[in-house]
Amino acid sequence: MIACVDGLTGFPKALETVFPKTQVQLCIVHMVRNSVAFVPWQQRKQVCADLKAIYSAATESESEFNLELFAEKWDKQYPSISKSWRSHWANIIPFFAFPPEIRRAIYIAILNEL
Repeated sequence: MIACVDGLTGFPKALETVFPKTQVQLCIVHMVRNSVAFVPWQQRKQVCADLKAIYSAATESESEFNLELFAEKWDKQYPSISKSWRSHWANIIPFFAFPPEIRRAIYIAILNEL
């Protein structure tokens, strides 16, 4: 089972305690929204495109590489973005264990819940 959560503090631990076989996936939509909350409109499109390279990568290692590229490009202006992604990394990457078709279904299911 996989559970998608929005970042509510303590919720992933509670799920893992009650349902120990559950993989907790942090909602990518919420991660992106939180990441760009303080980015000016003029730069949001580019920041979002660079974030998309992270979560839409084919593999976890490619995703991590794209996060490093993101940090190199944006950390001077917005250091909290890559820091947040790194601190939540364990709950961002579970969906990389699934094939692209399933990841897309998870992503679409998340969008339908918002």
